Amino acid sequence: MVELHFEFATSNHILFGPGVVDEVPRLAREFGHRAFFVVNRSGFAHPLFEKLKSSNLDPLPYSVRGEPTIQSVQAAIHLARQGGCDLVIAMGGGSCLDTGKAVAVLLSNPGDLGDYLEIVGSGQAFEYPAVPFIAIPTTAGTGSEVTRNAVITLPEQHLKVSLRSPFMLPLQAVVDPELTYGLPPDVTAETGLDALTQLIEPFLCNAPTPLTDAVCRDGIPRIARSLLAAYKNGGDMKAREDMSLASLFGGMALANARLGAVHGLASPIGGMIPAPHGAICARLLPLVLETNLNALNRRQPDFQVLSRYMELASLVTGGFSAIPEDGITWIRNLCHSLNVRPLSEFGLNISLFQEIVIQSQKANSMKGNSVLLTDRELTFVLEQAL
Repeated sequence: MVELHFEFATSNHILFGPGVVDEVPRLAREFGHRAFFVVNRSGFAHPLFEKLKSSNLDPLPYSVRGEPTIQSVQAAIHLARQGGCDLVIAMGGGSCLDTGKAVAVLLSNPGDLGDYLEIVGSGQAFEYPAVPFIAIPTTAGTGSEVTRNAVITLPEQHLKVSLRSPFMLPLQAVVDPELTYGLPPDVTAETGLDALTQLIEPFLCNAPTPLTDAVCRDGIPRIARSLLAAYKNGGDMKAREDMSLASLFGGMALANARLGAVHGLASPIGGMIPAPHGAICARLLPLVLETNLNALNRRQPDFQVLSRYMELASLVTGGFSAIPEDGITWIRNLCHSLNVRPLSEFGLNISLFQEIVIQSQKANSMKGNSVLLTDRELTFVLEQAL
């Protein structure tokens, strides 16, 4: 019998529910005097900005455009330091929250961003906890409000690298489903399928835990019943609530278990083509699941692993007698209904395959996949994703 051994880390405090964004000024007053306010869309965040001003928090706004790069994050850190900020609030999608995390931890640690980055930097460990950071997601996809890393893009080098530390877990995660009502259908689809991937891969990975299993078993059916409804009607309150909660659970799962080949491939692809992370995961998810299942059946028909694929089928279809292939077909049909685009539309082409496969085989995410995939199998996935 294998001994159970795991850890579970998440944000210090999570506040969830319609209207909870109104609690942010009260929370912020407990932690600082001048807030560095990171936003995706300044107009969308204007009401909270005014409330922070009224609470004497003297917010210093910073607008994020696109995915965070070394240059954009360094500029934000410089502005926050010059402004004397002792608190960071980020309101937006994953790029916004990741920028906020990086700023918060660099405000309390010496040096530059490059001193701490993996792969392209020195990879130093942070010595001191981040300044208080409040994360407010406005999409239902990344789960960044409960994770301990930030993804930084290096466009000129066609790379995405991580800034990673337990100190980067947000002090407060404020998840308000009402903030997602205005999401366009395509963003709803891509971020929603990203959230689904972040629940499925930890559930099927080679190192799940009882706690991550619990949130995955709750979150997967929520997306199964609500993503298409939210896509068709952005004001569907119940569907939006399900999606926000499932996204939160996905963040908890990926931060505390492993991922798999979808994220293993998505990381190098995202560095090479200008595609949103969610769009990449959405296209890859059913293709990787089918390839994994075929590989398991051929090479290691382990009942315990295959039983997880069978349970996944039941979770998404709602049928207790569903077999693994039923689940994959259901996910493929969902992607079709959500108009998931082929990756060729973003610039993926055959000339990139070899480098993508090489990089993906080195990725930490790939090490969590439920079966070891060959280069040929990964190339086949890419061929289908075009």
